[in-house]
This record gives sequence, structure tokens and C-alpha cells, in this order.
Amino acid sequence: MDTIQNRIEAFIKLGVFLSQFSQKGIEKKENIEHNELFFDGFKHQLKIAEENNKWFTNDNLLFATQSWSKALSEKNIQQWVANQNLGTNTPKKVAIIMAGNIPLVGFHDFLSVLISGHTVLVKQSSNDKHLLPFLAKYLEYVAPELKGKISFTEDKLPKFDAVIATGSNNTARYFEYYFKGKPNIIRKSRNSVAVLTGNETKQDFENLSDDVFRYFGLGCRSVSKLFVPKNYNFECFFKGMYNKQDIINNAKYANNYDYNKTVYLMSEFDILENGFLMIKEDQSYTSPIASIFYEYYDSTESLKAKIKQETAQIQCVVANNFIDNEIAFGQTQHPELWDYADGINTLTFLSEI
Repeated sequence: MDTIQNRIEAFIKLGVFLSQFSQKGIEKKENIEHNELFFDGFKHQLKIAEENNKWFTNDNLLFATQSWSKALSEKNIQQWVANQNLGTNTPKKVAIIMAGNIPLVGFHDFLSVLISGHTVLVKQSSNDKHLLPFLAKYLEYVAPELKGKISFTEDKLPKFDAVIATGSNNTARYFEYYFKGKPNIIRKSRNSVAVLTGNETKQDFENLSDDVFRYFGLGCRSVSKLFVPKNYNFECFFKGMYNKQDIINNAKYANNYDYNKTVYLMSEFDILENGFLMIKEDQSYTSPIASIFYEYYDSTESLKAKIKQETAQIQCVVANNFIDNEIAFGQTQHPELWDYADGINTLTFLSEI
């Protein structure tokens, strides 16, 4: 029987299954449902995902699986769905167009659609196409009532009732036109920022390095822009970043670093760099790989006003007692289930279609 509690239990079991794949290592555990069918297979899918996309390093893949394992606890899921009116309306077919910038980036939408009692039709990015179909099979084994409710397509989307689509600002314009007749959530590009005051500790900067370098800075929750006071000295910032120096050993990252550094130098831009990270004064939020933009602020009041005005471009604000809903240094890549990508409550949207 397909009930909200059964669906919750299925995802809890998936979280337990994923607990075997963490940054500490991959370790097969006892008493996990259908492990004999799925453990070796998922281990193989992780290997294929790494081979298919060189940004998907083993460490980043296992960070993603570990993060989802922690998120899919009974306590978290129950807190997330509490006070939501789920499963009372007629089940619909919801299409999801996923990005492929970081591993399992579309999993939250996938989870949201199924937990709401709808049928999901997934169009994956070619950059991230190996993990989710395998995990969907696991869900169908632990919750047979989900069979027939999960499908994947690489072609033009067939008939559907609503859509959640994530892409760049350019593709979002296409999505908005193409899906204007359907209930939709269209997600555009966003970036995360950090507000520095000059009072940060060494530990703050080392924590910030996680926000900057996790997933090579490719996620919307990755810090790509710093706001700093006038005449700010970046020495402590660079010292805090230094513990991530080994990132330059990744060939794709190193190639991007060399290319972007060459572009900056040929354009005669003023940059500061430490051998694996460049910073450049720029008003934009989207910085190239291996670089971070910074912008000076005159007063905290003017900066708060600017952030509020440009909130549609900003995913996370990393700061220390600066603004409402700020995120602590080092925590951008640890979102809760109720931290929605663009501030739109996906469960509420799904309960109303």
C-alpha cells in the first residue's frame, strides 16, 4: 500500500544503505536490506561516475552519498514533512530536469516528488546519469509500491502535469517559455557569498575553505564571491585556504587554473593568487573555476541592502552575526532537507498542483 509513512520508511532505508559509502571509506555492513543485490553494484556505479566525469572525484562522490545518508534519517524526514499537506490530492506526473554540476544534485527534487505521492519522470544531465537510476532500483526493492512511479528519459519529455527544471540563466528563459502552460519551478543560476569583516579567526578561514573548494566550487552553495571592508588584507584569507593546496593536483582543476590565470594576465587584470586560487575584484557573483571575486563594501547597512536587493542571485550568505538566515563558515555544503534551493518550498508546490 502506498502511504506517506511507507514512502518515508523507504527513504530511511535508502539512507541506511548509503551509510556504507562515506568519506571514511566504503564498508559493507550487516543487516541492510537487499545488500547482496545492491552493494557491489552501487560501488561499481560510483566508479563509473568518476570515470565519466572527472569533476566527480571519489572524495566528492562519497561526500555526496554521506551527506544524503545523514539527511535521510527518520528524524530529519519527519521534521521536514511535518505540517505539509502531502498525498491528499490526486497523484500527478511531475517531470524533473536535472543539472549535472555536482553528484546527485537533483536528488532533493526526486525525493520531494515521491514523498509527496506523485509519479516522477526524470531527465538527467549526461554529466550525472549513473547514480540515481541505481538508487531508484533500490527504492523499488524496499518499497515495491514505488514500481511504475519512477521513470527516466533521455528524449523529449512525454506527457506530464508539472515540472521542476534547473539550469543556467539562459536555459531558464527557454524553460519559462516552454513550460509556461504547466505548474512549474524554474531554477536559475545562483552563487554563494561570504561576508568578511577582518575579525575572522584562523579556524573561520579554514572552515571557509570547505565552502570554497568542495565540488571544485561548481555548486550553487559554493562560495564564489567575498564582500570585504575597504583596505582589507587578504593574508589571513590565503593562509586559511592553504590547507586545500592539493586541489591543484587534479588535472581538470589545474587546467582551468592555468587557463583563467592566462586570460586574467593577458587582460592585465589585477589579481592575487597563491598557486591554486586567484582572487579578483569584480562585481559579478559567478567566478570562473579556481578563482573568487571580491567586492569592497562601505558600511554594513549598505551591504545588507545590496544583498537583499540581489537575493535572487544568491544561494547562501556565509557570515558571523551579520544577517538573518546566514550560514556559519564551513557549513554551506551541509543543507537540511528544508533548505530549499531557491527559497521556494518544493513540498508546498507539490501539494498544490
